[in-house]
Amino acid sequence: MPATLIRTRRWKTVALATATVLAAIAIPTMTATPAGATTTAYDSTYYKDAIGKTGTSLKSSLHTIISSQTKISYSAVWDALKVTDQDPNNSSNVILLYSGVSRAKSLNGGDVGDWNREHVWAKSHGDFGEATGPGTDLHHLRPADVQVNSIRGNLDFDNGGSAVTNGGGSTVDSDSFAPRAADRGDVARMILYMAVRYEGDDGWADLEPNEKVGNGSNPFMGKLSVLKAWSEADPPSAFEEKRNQVIYDTYQHNRNPFIDHPEWVEAIW
Repeated sequence: MPATLIRTRRWKTVALATATVLAAIAIPTMTATPAGATTTAYDSTYYKDAIGKTGTSLKSSLHTIISSQTKISYSAVWDALKVTDQDPNNSSNVILLYSGVSRAKSLNGGDVGDWNREHVWAKSHGDFGEATGPGTDLHHLRPADVQVNSIRGNLDFDNGGSAVTNGGGSTVDSDSFAPRAADRGDVARMILYMAVRYEGDDGWADLEPNEKVGNGSNPFMGKLSVLKAWSEADPPSAFEEKRNQVIYDTYQHNRNPFIDHPEWVEAIW
């Protein structure tokens, strides 16, 4: 069964003082602080070498942990996505990234009205294509509407732009793409997973987030500040957590640590 995640949040207090009042009065603010430390069933096993670390030390530990994975072929991704992204309300369908549409599993292909395999970390950013490895890593491959996927192309991620036709609220401009609000945290955590998993020590490019758009074929994806904000504003959903579990249990046997521990985004970047 999926691991139960227990998430806690800390609330800030502020002290207010006046010239006529000698004692400070602490009151809660209206805004919660970023998520506190998350506890998962994997902390004493899978993540044990990462717990308590921050910065480059945490990133290095997580890289070692998640690099132990089973790889699948690009053709096998079709069937895998039918399981990882199954509509919880209709087992014959998958939920499409960016648009949020529920579409029949059988409509996988390349025609208008079909869904295909979207590389959230654009495969041209680092030039890994569809090769087994980063090109087939299920932690950043999602089903998407063919036309919406084409509009996203290999654009970096940023706020702004005009509405994407049938994009569920996604927007696009000349150099960037923004998913609908409900998918923004998912996208951010997929990008940051790729940045930790692929560090240039396994024959593939060292993938890293940066503050640019228009990264082209360089192994970078922007914008980091926007991705961090998206991850904070859109925390992991039950769908995202279940997907992470299915990939771990059935396919790759590795996890996206930023779904289990979203606070690690800020701890590293």
